[in-house]
Amino acid sequence: MADTGVQARKSAVWLLDRITGDEPRLMPELLATGALDKLPPDDRARAQRLAMETLRGMERADRLLQKHLKKQPPLTVRNVLRLGTVELCQGGAAHGVVNAMVTIVSQHKRLGHLKGLTNAVLRKIAAQGPEAWDVLRAPRLPKWLRGPLVEAWGPEAMAAMEQAHFAGAPLDLTGKEDAAAVATERDGVVLPTGSVRLAQAGQVSTLPGFKTGAWWVQDAAAAIPVQMMAPQPGEKVLDLCAAPGGKTLQMAAAGARVTAVDSSDSRMSRVRENLKRTGLKADIKVMDARAVEGQYDAILLDAPCSATGTIRRHPDLPFAKNGDEFGELIALQSTLLDHAWGLLKPGGRLVFCTCSLLPDEGEVQVDEALTRHSDMRVESVDLPGLDPAWRTQEGGLRLRPDYWADKGGMDGFYVAVLRKAG
Repeated sequence: MADTGVQARKSAVWLLDRITGDEPRLMPELLATGALDKLPPDDRARAQRLAMETLRGMERADRLLQKHLKKQPPLTVRNVLRLGTVELCQGGAAHGVVNAMVTIVSQHKRLGHLKGLTNAVLRKIAAQGPEAWDVLRAPRLPKWLRGPLVEAWGPEAMAAMEQAHFAGAPLDLTGKEDAAAVATERDGVVLPTGSVRLAQAGQVSTLPGFKTGAWWVQDAAAAIPVQMMAPQPGEKVLDLCAAPGGKTLQMAAAGARVTAVDSSDSRMSRVRENLKRTGLKADIKVMDARAVEGQYDAILLDAPCSATGTIRRHPDLPFAKNGDEFGELIALQSTLLDHAWGLLKPGGRLVFCTCSLLPDEGEVQVDEALTRHSDMRVESVDLPGLDPAWRTQEGGLRLRPDYWADKGGMDGFYVAVLRKAG
């Protein structure tokens, strides 16, 4: 029997229902429950890809669908129609897509009677949708997030970031040793900061060099904080809030004596796996970062944050969150920064970073920390590939998804190197 793709699409709809429902969940949380584990690897990857593409294009899909719906159908049927619309408008074969979506609805115990509606609407989309798709604007972030970001960066920058979110993210790798060799072996390109970018990645675990530990997956922007720290062989270095561990691997590869701390044992299991795969070493501690003791030559604090800089890779975030946690996160970042400062040796350096686009989680945090600590100063660090215009008033570095637009963009990050008086 030919594979109709029904199971992968059905699983994608299941993900969408839970991300966009009354009690929204993030996709990583859903995957961590083992929800897709029974699927074959190819179907599992396809389900995730379809769900993410639908989330990225949901505003466009809804605009097209509203022309053919007198009233909103139940959520599951709405998500079936959204998924079908995105597939059809991105070049999916009409016969296969429509039949698969009708099958999914017909198999639903409560909603099977809506299979006729599904068929009729998606056939209209197949005929009219692809032409209309490309003239629609790039989907916008929800108001709760878009408002603060427009205030921070302006409407033009916001539109450029939304275009980057809609385009998605290529796969970036950090090589353990020679980036040029990693790029050559995998048909990638070396970015100005030394990360390797792959336009067509496929399944990560099957790529050359994965099993031998020659590289690990890490967005180019996420690799910059450790590059700015410049850990030295033999230095005693602390990685606070370390999971998923890319920065731990960078510091270990530089020869530093790394202690990696995170409160999540399940997330740290991935760090342990990657250390084993790459043959690198670090002391792993599962504990609250606020309970860490000792003195360190250098500290990296990748503080818990809104993760608003990662939407190009995590399009579920605007749907599963509403901004309620911002105040709590900002307070936690301040507490962690102060605690980390007490663990730093005189003359040492602390790299503070967040994968956030909100100044309150970056520039403002450092401004306020400088007023609390008279022995703290921001140290300017120049790296190849960094535009001087990305420097911020207080001396940090602001990265945004619309930067390197011609190269595929980057995650949004804030980074500052803080030097302690000797």
